[in-house]
Amino acid sequence: MNIKPLQIGEKTAALPLIQGGMGVGVSLSRLAGAVAREGGIGIISTAQIGFREPDFSENSKKANLRAMVNELKQAKKIAAKADGSCDGLIGYNIMVATRDYPDYVRTAADAGADVIISGAGLPVDMPEYVKGTDTKIAPIVSSEKAARIILKMWDRHYRRTADFLVIEGPHAGGHLGFSNEELSHIGEDGFDSAYDLEIQKIIACVRGYEEKFQTSIPVFLAGGIMNAQQVQHAFSLGADGVQVATPFVTTEECDASEAFKHAYVNARAEDIEIIKSPVGMPARAIRNAFLEKMKQGRENITKCYRCLEKCNPKEAPYCITQALIRSVQGDVENGLIFCGDNVRYLDRITTVPQVIQGLFA
Repeated sequence: MNIKPLQIGEKTAALPLIQGGMGVGVSLSRLAGAVAREGGIGIISTAQIGFREPDFSENSKKANLRAMVNELKQAKKIAAKADGSCDGLIGYNIMVATRDYPDYVRTAADAGADVIISGAGLPVDMPEYVKGTDTKIAPIVSSEKAARIILKMWDRHYRRTADFLVIEGPHAGGHLGFSNEELSHIGEDGFDSAYDLEIQKIIACVRGYEEKFQTSIPVFLAGGIMNAQQVQHAFSLGADGVQVATPFVTTEECDASEAFKHAYVNARAEDIEIIKSPVGMPARAIRNAFLEKMKQGRENITKCYRCLEKCNPKEAPYCITQALIRSVQGDVENGLIFCGDNVRYLDRITTVPQVIQGLFA
């Protein structure tokens, strides 16, 4: 495969690869730094990133903002070569649904993030929060409609466009930008081909804004990508790069616990299910004792960590913060384990270089 360095504005990554952000605590400095060291774009998830800080329970936002800065510093150390240079880039994934979203974006930009990627909502005001910095920004979209709305708003209100864009398909992990009805058709004949047409419509929309602003807007395709054949298919659709997440979980460098990684290794096709998260969004996860228990009732929420804007502790079936923290720390039967559709194919612990080699062989 003929791979060329990818240019995002004046920033360069040796590989056209984004390691997708995964929270809570799955993609932090160790994983993001390792990916950037290999020339990719390593992404730190800000979702309750400060969960290991001593004051997280008392002031989760303060702990999160502090941890964001510290994790970026550590990732840059890991990524740096002997001469201090780095072949890749490092940034953050910040969900639009995050409570106090503007403060997280500003903190990321001020900390010196190369890039910020935002989904789980429409980041229509993100350009405002990075003014005066050289941080590059990208929305995550799943439809032409969403891409058109965001790019139109950025054009109209800020006289600028996206620095790059991520298209996240229906095979992705965690929260999904699709309805339950749409997701119910995965696996049917023609489903993926039909979404390929949507991808091409999104890319055509982006190319229109490239022309208008006389700039390059690289497009990355995400969702279920794990091998060179799928990467080539993404390129054939017009994508400039790929975003890959789930295969990086089962690497030695991943920040999650060993038990969490082995939950991925042991997952079979029948263990993957679409659930309704506490914020009402469809999400993909691994079936375990916790999910079966939640089908019978709700978990008593004794504390709110104020993680997501639209989460109401009085109505939520369980605290998504606590459920995700339990699993990433190793209590995989009593926690929530988000995953991508391709988790069924992961059967061993590998390394970041091995995953990348499989993608670009």
